[in-house]
Amino acid sequence: MKNYVIGLDYGTDSVRAVLVDTGSGEELATDTFYYPQWRDKKYCNAAINQFRQHPADHIEGLEKTIKGVLAKTSVDGSAVKGICIDTTGSSPIAVTKEGTPLAFEEGLKENPNAMMVLWKDHTAINEANEINELARTWGGEDFTKYEGGIYSSEWFWAKIAHVIREDEAVKNAAYSWMEHCDLLTFMLIANQDLASFKRSRCAAGHKAMWHESWGGLPPKDFLNKLDPYLGELRERLYTETYTSDEVAGNLSAVWAEKLGLSTDCVVAVGTFDAHSGAVGAKIDKHTLVRVMGTSTCDIIVSEQENVGDKTVRGICGQVDGSVIPKMIGLEAGQSAFGDVLAWFKDVLNWPLENLVFNSAIISEEQKAKLRDEIDKDFIKKLSEAAEEIPLSESIPIALDWINGRRTPDANQELKSAITKLSLGSKAPHIFKALINAICFGSKQIVDRFEEEGVKINSVIGIGGVARKSPFIMQTLANVLNMPIKVASSDEAPALGAAVYAAVAAGLYPNVIEASKKLGSDFEAEYHPEPEALETYAGLMEEYKELGAFVENNINRKSTVNEL
Repeated sequence: MKNYVIGLDYGTDSVRAVLVDTGSGEELATDTFYYPQWRDKKYCNAAINQFRQHPADHIEGLEKTIKGVLAKTSVDGSAVKGICIDTTGSSPIAVTKEGTPLAFEEGLKENPNAMMVLWKDHTAINEANEINELARTWGGEDFTKYEGGIYSSEWFWAKIAHVIREDEAVKNAAYSWMEHCDLLTFMLIANQDLASFKRSRCAAGHKAMWHESWGGLPPKDFLNKLDPYLGELRERLYTETYTSDEVAGNLSAVWAEKLGLSTDCVVAVGTFDAHSGAVGAKIDKHTLVRVMGTSTCDIIVSEQENVGDKTVRGICGQVDGSVIPKMIGLEAGQSAFGDVLAWFKDVLNWPLENLVFNSAIISEEQKAKLRDEIDKDFIKKLSEAAEEIPLSESIPIALDWINGRRTPDANQELKSAITKLSLGSKAPHIFKALINAICFGSKQIVDRFEEEGVKINSVIGIGGVARKSPFIMQTLANVLNMPIKVASSDEAPALGAAVYAAVAAGLYPNVIEASKKLGSDFEAEYHPEPEALETYAGLMEEYKELGAFVENNINRKSTVNEL
């Protein structure tokens, strides 16, 4: 009898399920569900960088996508042996003692602070600054040292501190807090004891300052100095954490019936999407995997003896087992990648939305057709025009900090900037400048890893941007001066989750062996163009100069004025 596993990948906009034959490694079916309340921008306020999601979207998506892949293949649900869930992170949510999200509790159902606080939410900048200041001055261990030495407003403790200071009702109602990947895993399993539930090593180590050397989470006396609530909360969280090749529990009878699966199906410990994507892309030593979508996550693994006690400054953490058990997973990334281009598209769309699509001259049918045509060709036409611009032609210089800077050296207060505009600067010139900027931001990350002694021999790109934009990938190869392979699967993170599920179910002995069989193949490879290297090296220096000016002058003045 054939065996199957399901990987679930929760991204920013949608959840995707993939059904995999564990014998052949074939992706039999995929299914996608877009979050309806998120699409309607509910609970969000971009003006203050508030981005929240209702867990009802995620639960509905789980049921629909799993049923969807089964329906597309007619696979018997009893043959599905394992499930694993990856999500964005850090995306914490407040829960009751029973593990129910506060978003489902009376009186809190429409409260943004009771929703999941999405990774890209930057409302906790002040709290992150407090954590960094305390870590350096409190007289004890610096608990940020395995997280790059700088704690981000995108992460667990900062977000919780912000919410509970802002909202007394949520503070009083919350028994505990869970990362998104933990919440959904807990929801599926039969054992509903929150105290004994196996929390994700990946989430805890990269975002919650968990480390074995100090006994797990930061101690109560440290957290009390931030806020007494956090010290009390620590007692209701966890001490141990687990890698995603381990079993969190068996599928509950309720969910088995809902999904058409068996209670013999195991649910693996949850993880983050980028780390899972690296596994789905067959990550190996000295290979940097770039998960390229709305933002990027950059993942590399190293043997424990190569890293030792050395801490890599300015990244998003180094965690034993966060990618491959018994290897150190190192994470970096950009707060905006595809989002930079999406912002520019929104800017150019303004006259269309407010003039053309509100016009009485054209019919509603014509408007709908025009909207579809523009959506289909917008980025494609800009890319083609930008690619035609000669290297010798003057191009503006832009920064990719449209949503702050994640790495190197997290600073979510930073804002983007653009210079060298002229009367000759048309939309393709600005678009090319933005593509250059996201590639220069990538180069800064690669340079930081190498400066810190982390060897990189090759780069793998996964995600929508990697597969759909040859122009961006060629530019990136030129800027990095490295070849880049592109994974052929659209679902590398979901595939990585399937790999973890297969190991947890006992179908493979370890993650590396399972990844070789179930991971994605490669469909393209981009090589640096020798004639372009000097030009891009010069533009990179201009990017660095602009970045230093903005960070040391404009951003510093803005911060002082806010104070």
